[in-house]
Amino acid sequence: MNIRPMLVGDLDQVAAIETASMPTPWSKELFEAELKRDQARYFVSEESGQVTGYLGYWEAPGEAHLITVAVHPNHRRKGIARALLEYAFSFAAKKGASLATLEVRAGNEVAQRVYGAFGFRLVAIRKKYYSDNQEDAQVMLMELQV
Repeated sequence: MNIRPMLVGDLDQVAAIETASMPTPWSKELFEAELKRDQARYFVSEESGQVTGYLGYWEAPGEAHLITVAVHPNHRRKGIARALLEYAFSFAAKKGASLATLEVRAGNEVAQRVYGAFGFRLVAIRKKYYSDNQEDAQVMLMELQV
């Protein structure tokens, strides 16, 4: 597996993974706009030239705020999400981030377990955070190591 920065040429594959993975998927155009943000960092995992997963975070002073992570359904449970998290947060720590934060749907127990095993801990609940169904978000935080 190779992990590298996301490119515009990856967006068709990224959008397909997004559609297969998220209840309210982002469009290809939204990912393209994200790639143009100065504070945004997006990475993909690939095998044999095929994108198998992606991750994006925003840089803030001292912090990496996870925006999105997904793995193609045919490649799940192979450690790809963990590898993307490790890569991205190592990158962020080298750039000066000491904390990683995220929001995850209260009902997404699989993601919560992944984040918890990775070292994130629950620090707050945001009531009715998600506009599509008014679901609560769990706010999670992890200290980064260089």
